[in-house]
Amino acid sequence: MPDAEKVLQTVSWKGGKVRLIDQTALPERLTYLDLGDWRDVAQAIRTMVVRGAPAIGVSAALGMALGARGIIAESRESFKKRMEQIAETFRAARPTAVNLFYAVDRMMGVIEKVEGNIVDIKDALITEALAILGEDIEANRAIGMHGSALLQDGYTVLTHCNAGALATVSYGTALGVVRYAIEEGKRIQVVADETRPRLQGMKLTAWELAQDNIPVTIIADNMAAVLMREGRIDCVIVGADRIAANGDTANKIGTYSVAVLAQYHKVPFYVAAPLSTVDMQLPTGSRIPIEERETIEMTHVEGIRIAPEGVPVWNPAFDVTPNELITAIITEKGVVRPPYDETLKKLVEQVAIPA
Repeated sequence: MPDAEKVLQTVSWKGGKVRLIDQTALPERLTYLDLGDWRDVAQAIRTMVVRGAPAIGVSAALGMALGARGIIAESRESFKKRMEQIAETFRAARPTAVNLFYAVDRMMGVIEKVEGNIVDIKDALITEALAILGEDIEANRAIGMHGSALLQDGYTVLTHCNAGALATVSYGTALGVVRYAIEEGKRIQVVADETRPRLQGMKLTAWELAQDNIPVTIIADNMAAVLMREGRIDCVIVGADRIAANGDTANKIGTYSVAVLAQYHKVPFYVAAPLSTVDMQLPTGSRIPIEERETIEMTHVEGIRIAPEGVPVWNPAFDVTPNELITAIITEKGVVRPPYDETLKKLVEQVAIPA
């Protein structure tokens, strides 16, 4: 059984630096990076040293606090102008994860609210970033609690990519549901899609579950249908990088395929994410920007080319699962079901999310 007090912390603030687990080194080795320059934090987000929408958002908030400390400015106006430049760098790092924009906008809001001098603003930015960090941990535990009610003893859960402790500050969203159910005494097994092309399911999900002695089996992405047909998958739980107002959900490429298979085989398909992932400004998923990454992620494995030279490659990092394929969305404030354009709106309006 996992120990909630010993779950990995992916993002933290240590000695005035941003500490991150280097996820590109997993599963071969567990390495921590202490970053004292905000540019290095932005680069870590861009290169997927840190990944997962909640972890990206918190990293950006801490990175902005770090950047603020290094600004020498004679006026609030010049300080704010420099912070806007830092904010734009973070916004450009990963375009799909809305948590990134939520965190950056929230940090910029601090500058407007604090009436003191620049030193006061810098202190307030650190306080705000740490508040965002703490809220993520609390939200994940709450997501786990609400989602656990959907899992029965003996369930086998299929997940895609990584939505665990490594994708958040700690505990996880989709895997947080699994962890909480196990803490309640339920026997839960996980099947992890390998998640091509970067293999986050195999390298990250399987690794962190194994650390907690949670039963996990790795499958290739094209094996899910067979397991569903044989009745060996009881439900699917995935995370999210952005959820539109109507419930359409962007998540790691391949999630849409899993959702189609789940509907055909009558397997419940759940999305687990904090409300900060819900973008009420986007009416549908067709408006979600989809990041396209370097072709080398497809053509090479561990530096070795596996694709023929000269053949075009398309490498979108995410796809969008239509709301009609989603059985329920698990948030820190409860589980919502269709029609999402009504239930999500009602939930967001009821909750005072810090601006």
